[in-house]
Amino acid sequence: MNIQALLETKVKEGFSALFDTELPSVEFQATRKDFEGDITVVVFPMLRYKKGNPVQIGEELGSYLKEHVEEIKDFNVVKGFLNLVVSDTFYINFFNGIATNESYGFVSETVDAMMVEYSSPNTNKPLHLGHIRNNLLGYSVAEILKAAGKKVYKTQIINDRGIHICKSMLAWKKYGNGETPESTGLKGDKLVGNYYVKFDQEYKKEIAELVASGVSEEDAKKQAPSLVEAQNMLRKWESGDAETVALWKTMNGWVYEGFDITYKNLGVDFDALYYESDTYLLGKDVIADGLTKGVFFTKEDGSVWCDLTDEGLDEKLVLRSDGTAVYMTQDIGTAIQRVKDYSDINGMVYTVGNEQDYHFKVLFLILKKLGFSWAEQLYHLSYGMVDLPSGKMKSREGTVVDADDLMIEMANTARDISQELGKLDGYSDEEKNELYKMIGLGALKYFILKVDPKKRILFDPQASVDFQGNTGPFVQYTYARIQSILRKADFDHSKTISGIDLHEKEKELIKQLEHYPEVIQQAAANYSPALIANYTYDLVKEFNSFYQNVSILGEANEDQKIFRVQLSKKVADTIKSAFSLLGIQVPNRM
Repeated sequence: MNIQALLETKVKEGFSALFDTELPSVEFQATRKDFEGDITVVVFPMLRYKKGNPVQIGEELGSYLKEHVEEIKDFNVVKGFLNLVVSDTFYINFFNGIATNESYGFVSETVDAMMVEYSSPNTNKPLHLGHIRNNLLGYSVAEILKAAGKKVYKTQIINDRGIHICKSMLAWKKYGNGETPESTGLKGDKLVGNYYVKFDQEYKKEIAELVASGVSEEDAKKQAPSLVEAQNMLRKWESGDAETVALWKTMNGWVYEGFDITYKNLGVDFDALYYESDTYLLGKDVIADGLTKGVFFTKEDGSVWCDLTDEGLDEKLVLRSDGTAVYMTQDIGTAIQRVKDYSDINGMVYTVGNEQDYHFKVLFLILKKLGFSWAEQLYHLSYGMVDLPSGKMKSREGTVVDADDLMIEMANTARDISQELGKLDGYSDEEKNELYKMIGLGALKYFILKVDPKKRILFDPQASVDFQGNTGPFVQYTYARIQSILRKADFDHSKTISGIDLHEKEKELIKQLEHYPEVIQQAAANYSPALIANYTYDLVKEFNSFYQNVSILGEANEDQKIFRVQLSKKVADTIKSAFSLLGIQVPNRM
C-alpha cells in the first residue's frame, strides 16, 4: 500500500476520534520544497465538517497521526497545510515490496473490454506525418488502457473505396504501362500514391484547357474528362464490374503490403481490420428501426434526419432522399457491427483529427438515443495537426511528408548527432544502425506523445534528437547509463535490505516510483500518453539528481551499496515499462 492510501484511512480515523465527525475524503499534495515533510494533508476542505482554526485542527490531527501511525515520524503545520514526515522504514518496506515485481504499476485482471480505432488510412496514398501522430496516439492509448486493466482490441477501418481510389486506378490504367511494385522497386503504397498525384496533374491541365476555351472554372472542374471517367469507374465498381473490381483488388493489395512495412517499422499493430467496402452499406436497417422508435424523422422529400436541437446541435441527415447512406449512417452501422463481432466491448475510442469533432459529437448522441448502453463509453481521441517548419502538407500535390521518409530521416539525424558527440566507440556498423533507428524513432515518438493530444505540434526533427532536456534520447541515455552501472555491479545484490538510513535523494526517488501505478490510471482515464511521457521525464530527472549526489558503486557500506544498485535497477525497469506504453524501445548501451 502506498503512503497516500494508508494515510487516507488514518486521517479519517483520527478526524472521527478527535471531532466525532465523519470525513468523506482527504486532499493530499506533495510537500513544498521549502518545508520539511514528504506528504501534505490540506486542512481547509475539512472546515466544512468541523468549524475552527485550520492551524489548530492541523496540530491536533498531526499529534494523533504521530502517536497512532508508526510510519509518521514527525509533522509541522503551515497555515492550513499539515506536512507529514514519513519514516525511512516505510519507504524501504515499500521499495522491497515492488523491487522484484516485473509488472509493477500494471493491473493484471481485466475488468471490461474496449476497442481502440486508429490509423484508418485511404488506399490511394502512403502514410504521412499526420498518420504518424494518429498511429502513435492510438497505439499508446491502447497499451495504457491494457496496463490499467482493460481488455483492448486495436482496430482500423481502411477507406478502400470511393472516387479517390478510382482516381489512382484510372491514372495507372492510362499511364502506368503495366508497372508493378516488383518492376519498379517501389513500395506498393508509394506506387499507387504517385498515380494519385498524376491524376491531379492531368485533371488540372484539362481544367485549364476548358477554361481557355471559354468554359467557367466551376463547370470545367465538373466536365474535365478525367473526373468523368473516374466517376464512371466508381459506378462500375459499385455495380460489381469484374474488370474494375479485379484492378481495385490488385492495387489495394499493393497498398496493404506497403502499409504493413510502415506499420512494422513504426512498431504498431492491430487485432482486427474493417474495410469501408464491407461497411459502407451498414446502418440502413438501424435507421429504419430508429424511425419506428421516433429517434429519426422523415422530411417531405423522403430524406431521414435526427433532430439534435435539444442538445444544442442541429438536425443531422442520416439517409438521403434517394435512400443512399451518408458517412454518419455507416459509422452508426459500423459501431453496432463491432459490438456484434466482439460482444464483450463496453466502449470505443476513435483516434481521429480534431476537424471531425462535430461528427463524433453527433455520432455518440445518436447511438445513445438508439439506446445502446455501451454508447455511454465512447470517446473521440481528438488531436491537432502536426506541422513541419517548411509548412502545410497536401497529398494531391505530392508535398506530403512521407512516414517512411521521416523515419529514415530521424535515424540519420540520430546518426549525425551521435557521431558529433562521439558516443558509440567500439560498436559494429550493424549495432550502430540498429541504435540509430531506436534513438531516431524514440525521439520522434516521444516528441509527439509528450504533448497533450489536442494541441497542434510543430515538429522539429533536429530538436527532438537532443541528448539533453525533455526528449526521448535523454530518457534512453539515462536507461543505458543505469545498465552500465548494473554491468559493473559484479557482486551479489539480490538480498533484501532493511534497517538503513535513507539519503534524501533515495527517498525522493522512491516517492517518484510510488506514483507510477496512479499515473497509469490517470493516463488511461484521460486517454493521454503525455502523462506517461512527462512522468518518465520526472523520474529520469530525479534519478540523475540522485546519481550526481550519491555514490552508488563507491559506497563503503555494503547494505547501502546493494540498496542503491537495486534502486537504480528498479528505476531502469520503470523507464522501460513506461516507454513500452509509448511504443518506445530502450537501448542497453548508448
